[in-house]
Amino acid sequence: MQEEKLDNGVFERWSVDDLAEALSRKSVVVIDVRTPQEYLFEHIEGALNAPMAFVDGTDLPSREGKPIVLHCGSGLRSERVAKKYMSGVGGRIAHLEGGFAKWKEARKPYIGTDMATGNPKKVAPSE
Repeated sequence: MQEEKLDNGVFERWSVDDLAEALSRKSVVVIDVRTPQEYLFEHIEGALNAPMAFVDGTDLPSREGKPIVLHCGSGLRSERVAKKYMSGVGGRIAHLEGGFAKWKEARKPYIGTDMATGNPKKVAPSE
């Protein structure tokens, strides 16, 4: 995890392994800032969806005492939302470096779509 100190707080860049470890301990709030369509098709299990288009940076869901980690498809949108949050609210926020693409590249489990039925299914790529 890399930290960048800004005027209003700390901006963190988390790796896929940082996030996977925090998720296994249930010690993080993951917010997917992609569109609802992207989220429904595939997403990190346990992630909340707060699309960038509807988030003003001050109204992100949180859980007392747990860090917030934002992610998108590549890391660009989540970094923008994180910086917007920092300029409005301040404090501490993080984003997933490389986004969901990096998560999948690292062969981490996620919720995908069963193309035969359209239902969600857990995808656990073999390593």
